[in-house]
Amino acid sequence: MSVNKLGKFAVIGLSAAWIAGCSTTATETDSSTVAEDGASATELSEGDASTDQAFGAGEDGALTSVIVEDDVTAMDSLAGVETVFYFDFDKSIVRPESREALAKHAEFLVANPDARIVLEGHADERGTREYNMALGERRAKAISRYLTIQGVAASQIETVSFGEEVPVAFGHEDNAWQLNRRVEVRYEK
Repeated sequence: MSVNKLGKFAVIGLSAAWIAGCSTTATETDSSTVAEDGASATELSEGDASTDQAFGAGEDGALTSVIVEDDVTAMDSLAGVETVFYFDFDKSIVRPESREALAKHAEFLVANPDARIVLEGHADERGTREYNMALGERRAKAISRYLTIQGVAASQIETVSFGEEVPVAFGHEDNAWQLNRRVEVRYEK
């Protein structure tokens, strides 16, 4: 190995070490202090045992609260709503029968700006691997555009394409291919 290459490796290694050493950790306490008059956690939690709050001690014994939201109740409005949307052969146009379910997803996302979704685009086995990756991406982007038109913030949506790599049906006929031409909506926690 030449001295020039060794010097490049040293510079890269030292740069990586310097960047890793510059990371910081948060030392601030939660700004939502529950009680500053010294009330204990038991005094505060005895009033209502069914609350969704959790109490803990921060720095200097200050009592802080953290709201714990139950994901099941937040997602109840989407119970029974389709999360898989199918496409025609070699197309990335949202079908009319998908629009009602997508409108419900959009309504939920607009009402819950902290919610995030991943749109996973898929294709059937016909076509080259590269073409199917691009087709899966176009399909995911079509759903993304439809949701943003409905008022969903683009920052709430992530798109990814799996192309033909993750089939749900392994047959080599029209029924299997139809099931593989899809976009799946997955909510992140």
